[in-house]
Amino acid sequence: MIDRYLLRYFLAVIDQGNFSKAAASCHVSQPTLSVGIAKLETLLGRALFHRTNRRVELTEAGARFAVHARRIEGEFTLAEREVQEAADTTELRLGILQSLPTDWIESYAARLRDHAGERVEFIEGRERDLTELLGRGRIDVALTILRDDRRFAGEKLFSEGYALAMAADHPLAGRKEIAGEELAGEMMLVRQHCELLSDTSRYFTARGVRPFFPARTASDDRALALVRAGLGITVMPDCFRARGVARPRLAGFPFSRDIGLLFAPHVDAARLRDRPPLRQLVATIEALAAAL
Repeated sequence: MIDRYLLRYFLAVIDQGNFSKAAASCHVSQPTLSVGIAKLETLLGRALFHRTNRRVELTEAGARFAVHARRIEGEFTLAEREVQEAADTTELRLGILQSLPTDWIESYAARLRDHAGERVEFIEGRERDLTELLGRGRIDVALTILRDDRRFAGEKLFSEGYALAMAADHPLAGRKEIAGEELAGEMMLVRQHCELLSDTSRYFTARGVRPFFPARTASDDRALALVRAGLGITVMPDCFRARGVARPRLAGFPFSRDIGLLFAPHVDAARLRDRPPLRQLVATIEALAAAL
């Protein structure tokens, strides 16, 4: 059996015109390449080159073998390229910010059925978790909060603010805006993964509001359910909407966030952005954000 590296040595000698240049192009020493060519000639039972002091020339057997060698090497290269491109187009490792609505991700997942040839792996995490995974090459792209981080190429999809979430039958639910001081007697739910947890705490402390916390949860679905049940109120991004939950503004609470895509350094952002699953993700998120 003829190993591929022997074919490459053989073709390099043809292309470079002598053994020393061929060895350099193959990143091996000249003795190593010479041994390889001798081994190939032994396997074929024919001399492949006429050797002179200044140049090597193909024998008749060598010329005939060169036709097949180039075709075989071309097939090797084509096979490698197709496998690499197939791997690149059938799997996408997508990071998803934990503080995005479940129904948004569900809407996107349902549309993935239209792209059966593409596999998408969902990895959920906090903002810090996702940037760490991007930096380590563990995910290809993340749908997350955009900040001034030059390590990653980014694309903004939408911006949103934060507002209160309270039961629709709460006495203050009909108001468009509520001052923080008015909530002094309220119970509040803690969203443990909220990126504004410290800012929210400082906001209420500065207004003399020190509530009782009946629940702490890492699930926004759970938080909405508890709000709807009347257990307490909380602060959430505007994208969260649910039956039986009112979303009045919180006066003097200026925070907002930009949501978009961050691309890992190891990927070609433009090429990845053009793949069907990512185009579908952008279309889905932008449509949902526009409906807020």
